[in-house]
Amino acid sequence: MTGRGPASNGELTLSDGRCRRHRGGLSSTMVMPSKPKRPKRLATRSCLGPVADLEAHLPEEWWRKLFNALYVKTDGDVVENTENTRREVDFIVSSAAIQPHSHILDLCCGQGRHCLELARRGFKHVMGLDRSRYLVRLAKKRAQTEGLQVVFKEGDARNPRLPESSMDCVAIMGNSFGYFSNKQDDEKVLTAVGKILRPSGQLVLDITDGGHMHENFDKRSWEWIDEHHFVCRERSISQDGERLISREVIVHDEMGVIADQFYAERLYTRESIGKLLEKTGFRNIRHHGHAEAQSERDQDLGMMARRILLTADAPHLPARKKGKLQALEVTVLLGDPRLPDQIKRGGAFNPEDIDTIRKLKDALVELPNYKFRYLDNHATMERDLAELRTDLVFNLCDEGFNNDPFKELHVPALLEVLGIGYTGAAPAALAACYDKGLVRAVAQSLDVPVPLESYVRPGDQGATLPSVFPALLKPNQGDSSQGITKDAVVNNEKALLDYLDRLRADFPRRGVLVQEFLTGAEYSVGLVGNPDQGLRALPVLEVDYSHLESGLPRILGYESKWLPDSPYWTQIRYREATLSDQKQQHVIDSSARLFERLGCRDYARFDFRADARGEIKLLEVNPNPGWCWDGKMNIMAGFQGMRYSELLGQILQAAVERLGITAKPAQVHANGNGQAAAAE
Repeated sequence: MTGRGPASNGELTLSDGRCRRHRGGLSSTMVMPSKPKRPKRLATRSCLGPVADLEAHLPEEWWRKLFNALYVKTDGDVVENTENTRREVDFIVSSAAIQPHSHILDLCCGQGRHCLELARRGFKHVMGLDRSRYLVRLAKKRAQTEGLQVVFKEGDARNPRLPESSMDCVAIMGNSFGYFSNKQDDEKVLTAVGKILRPSGQLVLDITDGGHMHENFDKRSWEWIDEHHFVCRERSISQDGERLISREVIVHDEMGVIADQFYAERLYTRESIGKLLEKTGFRNIRHHGHAEAQSERDQDLGMMARRILLTADAPHLPARKKGKLQALEVTVLLGDPRLPDQIKRGGAFNPEDIDTIRKLKDALVELPNYKFRYLDNHATMERDLAELRTDLVFNLCDEGFNNDPFKELHVPALLEVLGIGYTGAAPAALAACYDKGLVRAVAQSLDVPVPLESYVRPGDQGATLPSVFPALLKPNQGDSSQGITKDAVVNNEKALLDYLDRLRADFPRRGVLVQEFLTGAEYSVGLVGNPDQGLRALPVLEVDYSHLESGLPRILGYESKWLPDSPYWTQIRYREATLSDQKQQHVIDSSARLFERLGCRDYARFDFRADARGEIKLLEVNPNPGWCWDGKMNIMAGFQGMRYSELLGQILQAAVERLGITAKPAQVHANGNGQAAAAE
């Protein structure tokens, strides 16, 4: 069937949402473009040749490897068609009655074209989930290019690992349903969707018209998909009569066969899909006619030729009984207040540090799904951890083992050896980010702007120092603004050499960075989550130096973090940034690329500053950033009305999702009256 205009009788002309056209191959007239003959080379891949039984060659989980760059090429005339995308999203918006504030999930989102179009139309809470890593990465790249904030994550539609009652709409578009070899897995998908939807939420479903396809599929077809590739397809009905099995042989005119692959889809009719929806609890099932694809090639539309459009209301899920699941056991690791701490004021824990820990514990009490215990005695930490029985460690020991900042990575390294799951960055990420010069090199490789910089090796007396002033000097390895004071900003060669000598005396085994001092606005980006499960950006923070007394360099140095009597402590403020949408998306996208490349996990903070011309450049990356109530991360969370406990809860949830931790059923015992009672 060739492409055609809008269908009559109220039918809507749409296209594939993402997944295989599974080209069921309705008969059509072939049009082969004329092209010059090219010399042939031997095929680079083997071909099975004639196959008598397509089903015998079908991998049970064919969908794991099929959705790649070739899929985008073979199906691009439909799945990359802008008009198809607009019409499909028109249908989602009108049929589900979603609003700009609605939370929307595009399940099996592929390259994310529905998500991106929804974001272009002003929908703020859009997520796409797909099994294909290639397509998810392509979707992320396109979102970054357009400056659209959409969350994309990898996941299995049968177990998407999303919070219950978190979505207002779940859309499954373009034959993204019915891939599995048994109906039970299809049922699992709908059951999972029912749990994700809020009680008032809706499902939007777009699947091939199985009855029509069963009677009208074309057993063989072929077409040119571009100047050098053509595709040959064979199809047959499965032995049980419920699936269409397809074979696709992709040929390059010089290289020969480059793919010989098999796939299948279950042929649901309007009646059979309705029964499955009812079985999984969906209500008020509505039929919206049929969809038909438009194609630039206008040839083999296959399963996209005629599709069923349905919507349904979310199931009424039974209320969860109290005490049904045990709270997760979480052990919180902290610095040791008994030991010296060279970073802190006076070299020891101070009253404000003790108060910070108290506020942390008060906030964690507000999280009902977790039970917390605390470990801060480093003298017994190795033994305590070896004997520990816990679901998760909340690693807040940013002081380092024995309060040694150079041993911050030793704590997660010990947890790795013991096989204990924990929040935050692994040792490799902490080590990488501790080296500021290394982070700068990684940022450059990712096209993230960085300041001009020179590295001075320890003990190097012959280094060529830059003549760009003002300049900022700081240790190459360090944390908590060690070595960065008001005197670190220098305006001439003498001041530079004096402060360089001071850093060499204070940190004799560390290299020194001499960096252009950026004089523009300073920003911080906080990310929570993980690339595979979805990264969420907190509102961008801007440092307000307007109240700082004149004559002091505008920096967040050691004084601002550790000296309460300093004007840096009392006069610096923080506010939500007022960046343009384009610049805000730039710093968020840069942060997300760095998060993934440096191996950050669960949460991280990225600091930027503009130069005199307004170009925003990276200052540093902070894996396991400050978790305290008055730290930047919590201030950013506060900009969007999030409580301190909620931020901590989101970090814990990110680790729980990443590690695949599940709560256990609560133990039930008999009370004094012989009645069953859940254990507390």
